[in-house]
Amino acid sequence: MIRDAAPLPTDARSTEVDGVTLHLSRPDASGGTWIGQDEVLKQIHACWLVVGEGDRPLCPRLVGTPGIGKTTLAIAAAQQRKQPLYIYQCTADTRPEDLLVTPVLAEGGGIKYHASPLVTAMLTGGVCLLDEGNRMSEKSWASLAPLLDHRRYAESIIAGVTLHSHDDFRCAVTMNADESTFEIPDYILSRLQPTLTIGHPERADELAILKYHLPFADDEVLDLTVEFLQKSHELKLDFSTRDGLNVLRYAMKRLAADPEHPVAKDVAWRESLIACLGEDAADLDDLAGKKRQTLGGGAVPMGLGDFFFDPSDPLHPDADEDDEDDDD
Repeated sequence: MIRDAAPLPTDARSTEVDGVTLHLSRPDASGGTWIGQDEVLKQIHACWLVVGEGDRPLCPRLVGTPGIGKTTLAIAAAQQRKQPLYIYQCTADTRPEDLLVTPVLAEGGGIKYHASPLVTAMLTGGVCLLDEGNRMSEKSWASLAPLLDHRRYAESIIAGVTLHSHDDFRCAVTMNADESTFEIPDYILSRLQPTLTIGHPERADELAILKYHLPFADDEVLDLTVEFLQKSHELKLDFSTRDGLNVLRYAMKRLAADPEHPVAKDVAWRESLIACLGEDAADLDDLAGKKRQTLGGGAVPMGLGDFFFDPSDPLHPDADEDDEDDDD
């Protein structure tokens, strides 16, 4: 069984399982630095610990709004563990064979079997991040059920092999807190525990994140961006640090585009804000009010009669009450 062997080197191109040659995926080469919110980083490390005989690592759910840093958190955690990271991007079209082993046509008309990033992490003793897992259907999740519990294996029907995970294999799943997703069945959710919620960073941390990614940014434009983000967080709007980075990056490009006719910094920033996030982002208070109205805040509940009669119609069910009051 693979899990009892030494981990394969991260530069290995293929391995053999039960006589079937599997061509491996490459690990993710992007770096990631986690700034602030140390507690959630400690929590993911705790999930991946093995504390005694018979214990096994957990597969946590990293939950938060899009652009808040869930993927960066997993990258940073894998780097601190000095393990290769493999990222599988889940979509509504993901099939079970996509998650495990995919056959492709080789030169000469033969078939080559390609191991997914998930399977490669299993066999090499790496970390796999299933990104945006709640965009994936139940059929695909079902193929991972034995991997995510005490059995720690997956079966590839196409390659005809059972894939046992190495003891060093670790896994996490990111999930966006929005409505454009599938509902994950309870038997899968019970395997994806615990839930680690990532919130918006504090002002100092958010400023540090922006400076880390865009060290060339002007201080005034940085302050405008941070103030915008912090106010949006306070109003419970969905603008994320990633949105701030895009606004800031475009604003700096606007300022650098025409040095002979420089645009005022606040004008360039506002143009960038509207171009990236839309007109509504220019007035956060108004946008928050519209959101409350959409969610029903301050709306007068409608009765059944409101669907059939104008409020002034004498046939409206509430009209009798008004008439009685007039008679009195």
